[in-house]
Amino acid sequence: MMIDLVRREIAGEAHLIVVKVGTRVVTHPDGRLNEERIAALAEELHDVRKSGRKVVLVSSGAVGAGMGRLGLKQRPGDLAELQAVASIGQSLLVEAYDEQFRRFGDVAAQILLTADVIENRISYLNARNTLMTLLHRYDAIPVINENDTVAVEELRMTFGDNDRLAALVTTLLGAPLLVLLSDVEGLYDGDPRDPQSRLIPLIRKFDDGVFQLVRDRKTGLSKGGMESKLRAARLVATAGGSVIIATGREPGALRKIILGETVGTLFFPQGETVGARKRWFGLSIQPRGHVVVDAGARQAIESRGTSLLPIGVTDVVGSFQKGDLVALRDPQGVEFARGVSNYSAEEVRRIKGLRTKQIAQILGWLPYEEIIHRNNLFVSR
Repeated sequence: MMIDLVRREIAGEAHLIVVKVGTRVVTHPDGRLNEERIAALAEELHDVRKSGRKVVLVSSGAVGAGMGRLGLKQRPGDLAELQAVASIGQSLLVEAYDEQFRRFGDVAAQILLTADVIENRISYLNARNTLMTLLHRYDAIPVINENDTVAVEELRMTFGDNDRLAALVTTLLGAPLLVLLSDVEGLYDGDPRDPQSRLIPLIRKFDDGVFQLVRDRKTGLSKGGMESKLRAARLVATAGGSVIIATGREPGALRKIILGETVGTLFFPQGETVGARKRWFGLSIQPRGHVVVDAGARQAIESRGTSLLPIGVTDVVGSFQKGDLVALRDPQGVEFARGVSNYSAEEVRRIKGLRTKQIAQILGWLPYEEIIHRNNLFVSR
């Protein structure tokens, strides 16, 4: 395997690495935990730590482990049953990691997260402080998973998948590198099962063509779980981090990545590193609504870093309050930024298209000149 100087530089600067492993990586086909694979993974993570780096592990497998212990052949469809199986499997999963880490004198720390923890600024900071303390004071390996026993998608309290969870943890900690270990070697230019398809070693820029690689040309639907990995990679890259998608089925991937070898697909950062507060509101939480702006407003925000003024707004969608996160979309419906609104949705509807001096005439007072101040804007494209 050849050494890539760019990869070696990225690995060399990665003082903290977030590693995510999928269910198929740590379980047998029947759902039982693969103890040998977990042992090999623990040894690789230990080697990463011996190199002077800190490491955080985001691991799937709780539901699969619970199914294996209970002898279930099919994944439960009922939400309560699924959460119950996850609660049984979660203890088995962490116990397996802890047992293997102790062989090397490493300490595992279980962290269960739900999306509402990330969306609340105070609990977000508390989670970050806890993880930082585990990493730097106690030199532990946080093992993170979604708290499936209480997460409810209907209440908007799920991450959707552990790829997104891993990306959010990466941005929360400001980690320079996220490694997604999957059951495939990386991103291919066609169906991975097709012998004619080739692995793409490097993605310099995210565009629509990247996501088209994982969509069926006839139906337009995503094929497999690669699309969720691409979305996670884009989130991290937008915050200024690097991402590598590689196989977790074969031992040694992490060691090769640390050495700078060409493993899997590398995704370059898409811009400068984003500050901690903007990482939170721009990447970690979901917008409560969106405003449509004209082409001139988009150009001013992207090119000159201006605030969003009422005169640039043409439409308002959704119901949000002052202080909520809203998305900014151009006339074609393309989201290009997010920001914290100074006004409620109803107030924005009343003042949209107006000049600043007209706000007081409509609302009776002028609390803010901007709908969103530039310090509270995160440009995503």
